Amino acid sequence: MFRHQGKGRTFRHNLRVATLLSFVAGVVNVSGFLAIGRLTTNVTGHFAFFVDEVFKLEFWTGLVYFLFIFFFLLGSFVSNLLIETFSRNDLGFPFAFPALIEALILFLIGFLGSSESLDPNVIAYSLLFSMGLQNSFVTKISNYTVRTTHLTGLFTDLGIELSQLFFYKGIDQRHQLLKSIKLRLSIIGFFFLGGICGGIFYTKFGLLVLCIASSILIIGLVYDHAKFRFITLRRKFKLGGLKS
Repeated sequence: MFRHQGKGRTFRHNLRVATLLSFVAGVVNVSGFLAIGRLTTNVTGHFAFFVDEVFKLEFWTGLVYFLFIFFFLLGSFVSNLLIETFSRNDLGFPFAFPALIEALILFLIGFLGSSESLDPNVIAYSLLFSMGLQNSFVTKISNYTVRTTHLTGLFTDLGIELSQLFFYKGIDQRHQLLKSIKLRLSIIGFFFLGGICGGIFYTKFGLLVLCIASSILIIGLVYDHAKFRFITLRRKFKLGGLKS
């Protein structure tokens, strides 16, 4: 799910990566808000607060909100920069590296943030950077089909597609439409599930819940790599058997 691109990428690949990453984003969204009272997976609200502070001439507070937006943008920039660099230099597995960085950030913030030694704004900057990383590489790998860190666009697309069910009667059209609806409902459902789990476990472990989200991401990467290696070895054995 972290490897296939272009024509080799299927609906199942997108569904798997979407559910995994939307669950992680849901955990980050709720646990981050409970810990520091900030939105840590999207920047829409921060932009409104930034404009409000500028109009009130509270430039220092406005700068903080601007930095929230900037770090999400920076995460997206860094993610795609790494993907392009790895792809163009044939370094292998370009989408795994941004995911590993995200997992590392979540682990460090979960571990250090739970001790209350980090400034709340630093926590927000770090989580927004990690969500920028995630949103960028999942958008890129799915060819702009999947986004996992916020739901506004998803609900818009879902509303459009549900309305299209009244008009698209062709078998192929309806089949594609239902698959797209299933994908969006899965993202929304797992984001919601991640939020519930994040809230429940935050009450018990505080920001250490982010270490759980990090572990889930690592498990997904390890599983994907192991499955890829298994399929590669199986193909080699088959080719070897055919040659003999």
